[in-house]
Amino acid sequence: MNMNENVKPVKRPEKIIQYGEGNFLRAFVDWMIDILNEQTDFNGNVVVAQPLEKGMADVINAQNGLYTTVLRGVQDGKTVEEFRTITSISRCVNPYTQFDEYFKLAENPDIRFVVSNTTEAGIAYNAADRLDDRPQRSFPGKVTAFLYKRFGHFHGSPDKALVFIPCELIDKNGDALKEIVLRYAKEWKLGESFITWLEACGFCNSLVDRVVPGFPKEEAEVLWKKLGYVDNLIDMAEIFHLWVIETKRDYSAELPFDKAGLNVMFTDDMSFYRTRKVRILNGAHTMTVPAAFLLGLDTVEECCKDTLVSTYMKKGIFEEIIPSMEGSETELIRYANDVLDRFANPYIRHLLLSITLNSISKFKTRCLPSLKAYIQEKGKLPKILTFSLAALIAFYNGTLVNGEMTGIRAAREAYPIKDNEEELKRFAEIYKENGAIDTLAPRARTIAHAALSFADWWGEDLSAIPELEDAVAAHLEGMWKNGVRAELEKVAA
Repeated sequence: MNMNENVKPVKRPEKIIQYGEGNFLRAFVDWMIDILNEQTDFNGNVVVAQPLEKGMADVINAQNGLYTTVLRGVQDGKTVEEFRTITSISRCVNPYTQFDEYFKLAENPDIRFVVSNTTEAGIAYNAADRLDDRPQRSFPGKVTAFLYKRFGHFHGSPDKALVFIPCELIDKNGDALKEIVLRYAKEWKLGESFITWLEACGFCNSLVDRVVPGFPKEEAEVLWKKLGYVDNLIDMAEIFHLWVIETKRDYSAELPFDKAGLNVMFTDDMSFYRTRKVRILNGAHTMTVPAAFLLGLDTVEECCKDTLVSTYMKKGIFEEIIPSMEGSETELIRYANDVLDRFANPYIRHLLLSITLNSISKFKTRCLPSLKAYIQEKGKLPKILTFSLAALIAFYNGTLVNGEMTGIRAAREAYPIKDNEEELKRFAEIYKENGAIDTLAPRARTIAHAALSFADWWGEDLSAIPELEDAVAAHLEGMWKNGVRAELEKVAA
């Protein structure tokens, strides 16, 4: 039996447009909207716009937007497993093959909110975008054209302005989106009245926090049997969730998450929450994963079970990251302990390789601020964070062929390295140029300098930080000579 035979869609007004059809939004935003519909009088559905030419529109529409979330975790010392059938998605449109249907959404008077998750690189300007493209290449380009269509259709009525709540993992995501939309509006000469109308739209900054491994491929058939139907869109996530929405206007009456018992906060300043999450939760991931993966581990849970890696991670969090941060130490420690419990969740198979995606930009955002603040506070290098930078550089040791980069870890096992094409090319050049050096110490020194001094990656020349290049080079030499575990034992001791 398939899902459509077991569950029927629920027809409601389409109040939300969602750019992105991936696992995260479906197990986070759409899950919340489903609960809003159940617990409050919100009574609204989500219509999804596929952001890229290839995506999941066909699969989503084949199931009438229906799917199951499976939440697993530990609460009050007990394991918890929750199943929910999500009925909040009405349909998914592909702007690349259904442009007219997609663009007609701009004429829908019920649409009020727009959410998105187009990856960290999604909120970016593309000089090739034009107003008459069908559709524009970039997400902000699509948004600008969509808003201009809506502006014209409703004759600039301010009560038809939209509220954007981006979920992309970049700082000030709403501000960044608005800035690019305004840039397009001016470059495309859309007029001062349209630019004025844009000010009636809300561009919120938001912070999202939930681990979403997504489709449970290895146990899908077991879950289908338990559910009694086949669901090709099962979405697995942890129990914990947090959504912080920074806005100068109060939208809590329109999105009454508090009445539904959801962990959503509207605030006029989310800086503390963002810094806490980025530097502790995300920072712990980025600090730990390259070394743990090179060591031979594959999941976050395995990191927590490995005594050496667990010690390394805890030392990094409690002895380096938290001491480098401002705010209540008690609250930061409490949050860090919650994070470690979430990492150890036995139900979540969070693959380390998936976390390594775009690790250069992640280190710059998540770990570099802690490393620099620790140096400023303590007057010395943080051992764990410094080693993590060396492990990151070691992880990017690969061969680039036809745009695909492949590294080799323990037992000669090949692994894919995923990042921006220019960054992959740069690392391939660094390792190729220095591969002929026949002694480890000079090779480590040259590679460390080449990687650390490339300011385009880090926003500054890291080789200028006293003693950092020496320490990174020594760790690279140690890992190549004695193995990752031996070097890890030195810093975690």
